[in-house]
Amino acid sequence: MKLIADREGERIDAAVARISGELSRAAAQKLMEQGFVTVGGVQVKKNYKVSEGDTIEVALPEVQDVGLQAEDIALDVVYEDADVIVVNKPKGLVVHPAPGHSGGTLVNALMFHCGDSLSGIGGELRPGIVHRIDKDTSGLILAAKNDAAHRDLAAQLKTHTMARTYECLAVGSFREDSGTVDAPIGRSEKDRKKMAIRADGRNAVTHWQVLGRYRGYTHLRCYLETGRTHQIRVHLASIGHPIVGDTVYGKAALGFDSQCLHAVGLQFRHPRTQETIRLTCPLPPDFAAALEKLKRQGDA
Repeated sequence: MKLIADREGERIDAAVARISGELSRAAAQKLMEQGFVTVGGVQVKKNYKVSEGDTIEVALPEVQDVGLQAEDIALDVVYEDADVIVVNKPKGLVVHPAPGHSGGTLVNALMFHCGDSLSGIGGELRPGIVHRIDKDTSGLILAAKNDAAHRDLAAQLKTHTMARTYECLAVGSFREDSGTVDAPIGRSEKDRKKMAIRADGRNAVTHWQVLGRYRGYTHLRCYLETGRTHQIRVHLASIGHPIVGDTVYGKAALGFDSQCLHAVGLQFRHPRTQETIRLTCPLPPDFAAALEKLKRQGDA
């Protein structure tokens, strides 16, 4: 992969991530550590500052088997063809294997369902999960079946042309019918497992719209303009309206001990046909039941 630097003085790891459209900054750093990134044929460190016009060569390694096992886990497939698959992920299902979750994940399930038809962006043999949602967030998640599809979809995600819609129950009442939270998000200095609003954080924008008002709670639809870790959860908590059940940024409520947040809609341009794909899925039973209970209690 050949990239041309267009920002004088930018760190090379940031430049590779931004220009490539398919590699994260962490992935770029990993490739540099392995000697796969050069400028003018010379290997450089991740803190190297590029000059405008520099030619950056990125050699993507051959896909390696990372020892993941395919597992026959039932999937609610909303859309599938030769290039992409979209799944309605249930609450509680981890997306990627990690310490403490070596199996039983969405990746393991996709490996069983898709067989060899999976992308290997970044040099690891695993389904090309294009965007992630938290373990206890349910709803639509997209994976690519080949590298070409993954590159195209990752570029759409980076340029904000992929639309992701969520619904949630938030604590408290909103005066306005709609609004926007525009506040940068970074790792919390007090608790490294949490995210927080930070002046030096990454740009993060969430748009929200009221769908229903009830006694002490509000049903919201949220549109992501960016996709930071825990973005909707952090943004709503920052304006005094944490998501119901979010014990990390709020507290348990209405019988929920994890966030009542569902990825209800997804829109993207098909990487092969260029057709606009619009997908939706219903609210999970616990979310729908909570809404019915609130409706019986009466509006706010």
